[in-house]
Amino acid sequence: MINYNTVYKMKILVCISHVPDTTSKINFKDDNTSFDNNGVQFVINPYDEFMLTRAMWFKEKQGATVTVVNVGNASTEPTLRKALAIGADNAIRINAEATDGFFVAKQLAEVIKNEAYDLILAGKESIDYNGAMVPGMTAALLDYNFVNACIGLEVGGVDATVSREIDGGKEILSTKLPLIVAGQKGVVEEKDLRIPNMRGIMMARKKPLQVIEPVVFENTTATISYEKPEAKSACKMIDADNIDELINLLHNEAKVI
Repeated sequence: MINYNTVYKMKILVCISHVPDTTSKINFKDDNTSFDNNGVQFVINPYDEFMLTRAMWFKEKQGATVTVVNVGNASTEPTLRKALAIGADNAIRINAEATDGFFVAKQLAEVIKNEAYDLILAGKESIDYNGAMVPGMTAALLDYNFVNACIGLEVGGVDATVSREIDGGKEILSTKLPLIVAGQKGVVEEKDLRIPNMRGIMMARKKPLQVIEPVVFENTTATISYEKPEAKSACKMIDADNIDELINLLHNEAKVI
């Protein structure tokens, strides 16, 4: 029987999405059927960065090995290199456009199955599509234990204790590896996030970044078009003493009373 605490090094896979920075102005092209990436700054998905930071804790405290993975074309490699500079040991890029959540989940499931990772960490959703589906789909494809909305994670041997956010409080779960966890702010705090230093950036250039071809299967969804939300209407200022006008506007224009 393997003594996981003293002999076995836990293998962690952190799923990384390459997303537009929230300050970027988003536009569409090709008759609103695709994103226009011109002038857009891309970053590690913030929820994924929380989980990467937690993975670094397991690496430093328990000797775990950390691999990061992304489904994307060559343009996503700077994001993977940043993850390597933060401290990941190696990176995998699945050479395909991330067309939808199921496609991404299928690609991730194949990598996880082939490499036998113990703990798979991902953000609860990406901030571009906000689908919140990939971690759960991946777990279903592999028949792995899965916990969503994670705000706390401890692992000892093959046992894991996970805290997750629920309505009105939090829930503490006990489960076993292999495990897929989708997390959010709380698993670490923003002050704990790591900025790559010069040594980390230099070392990241020498760390392995493996490019693999995707699993081929029939894609069952297609994007028809994108559209931006309607612009917010102008704000109307009402004198603090004019209660009648406020009630009139709330009733006849806003229609909330």
